[in-house]
Amino acid sequence: MKKMASKWMTAGMALLLAVVTGCSQSQPAETQNTGSNTGSTTPTSSEKKETVTLRFATWDTDEMLKIQQDIAKKFEQKNPGVKVQVEAYADGFDQKLVAAFGAKNPPDVMYMWDFPTYHASLESLDEFAKKDSTVAIDDFYQGLLNYNRYNGNLYGLPAGFSTRVMFYNKKLFNEANVPLPTDGWTYDDFKAAAKQLTVREKKQYGFAVRSEPDTYDLQEVVWSNGSSFISPDGKSIDGFMNSKETAQALQVFSDLTKEKSAVLVGGKNQQSGNDLFKAGKLAMYDNGVWSLESYKKANVDFGTVVMPQFPGKQGKGVIATSSVSIAKDSKHKELAWEFVKYFVSSEAIKMRTSDLPVRISVVQEKKLDQDALYAPFYKMLEKSNDTPAFLLHPHWNEINRNLSAAVNAIMLGQNAEELLNKAVKDSQKYMQK
Repeated sequence: MKKMASKWMTAGMALLLAVVTGCSQSQPAETQNTGSNTGSTTPTSSEKKETVTLRFATWDTDEMLKIQQDIAKKFEQKNPGVKVQVEAYADGFDQKLVAAFGAKNPPDVMYMWDFPTYHASLESLDEFAKKDSTVAIDDFYQGLLNYNRYNGNLYGLPAGFSTRVMFYNKKLFNEANVPLPTDGWTYDDFKAAAKQLTVREKKQYGFAVRSEPDTYDLQEVVWSNGSSFISPDGKSIDGFMNSKETAQALQVFSDLTKEKSAVLVGGKNQQSGNDLFKAGKLAMYDNGVWSLESYKKANVDFGTVVMPQFPGKQGKGVIATSSVSIAKDSKHKELAWEFVKYFVSSEAIKMRTSDLPVRISVVQEKKLDQDALYAPFYKMLEKSNDTPAFLLHPHWNEINRNLSAAVNAIMLGQNAEELLNKAVKDSQKYMQK
């Protein structure tokens, strides 16, 4: 699922925003081939028996792509005369999608997450949902629907999601006689455990700090300490991004590396946190559901628990979500809605394996909210009621470049308050746009 929203905040989004918003005024001289144009026009009388082709664009590959192709085939079986053309854009997803929008020949349905960038090219789904009770909109978790809204409009329906939880190695905890983490544990508990579980001569570490962490993921830690990167109305970063509480939240991880209770991972010439955890050399690692199966295959005796909270404060979560949307220029909007509806139906959701079910009824049926490994993800979902920064300001991608530079330096041990103040100062020009 492309590691969903937490892995999609790239510097190139600013360029994409400019291209997408300009689609209605100009068309590029060249566009990438996004697949067949079949289905982009209404069949003539001589073609009425021809199959109607509905185009669906995805960023997934390999096993997930196969599952989506199977979902498409199921839809075709239920809708004779319809062919779903699954277009796998993979890592070129954004570039191909922008080119397709610019050429007025987009896929009818597509995976989506970046609604601030693409909303002008998407069909609002509010009227579809109001008129069609069979979609059972109340069966979606409300927190997920909130991530699919922009400027008050619903531009997508949730297809899959993950929150972040703490994975922990039971064997390492037991060997060190450290109590296993439980709901309600604090960052003080977390730091103490990381110190006790670090045995440097064995190259064993209590925790792994990403040297270049995604600021999207870090929002939950900042929210948990009573702050945020931007004001709830999206109008200010001064006093939020550079607040004492934000600095304290980020300093937690910087302090762990300074105290040698954690190892830096993910950067140039650095190990992967996932590989360390699978090798049994990492006691704790925060991650999404996408790594769970690989940990099982590595025969790690692990558990999951909700993220720590700051003493006396309510813990918060952040959602990584994948959604499905309809192009405003689709010639088959009613049929596209039927496909979207099926793609997020209970039947199709049960076919998906690398993310979590988005429907309450499916979760209850499969009893995932009672499963020791999966329940923490849903507990974190209940805590995910804050709005991510990228949905609050149209120029967040530019602001985020300055924030990311500050955060990367903080993880390497530099002063958090000074760096955050500089990030705010350098970003004020974007707040005025």
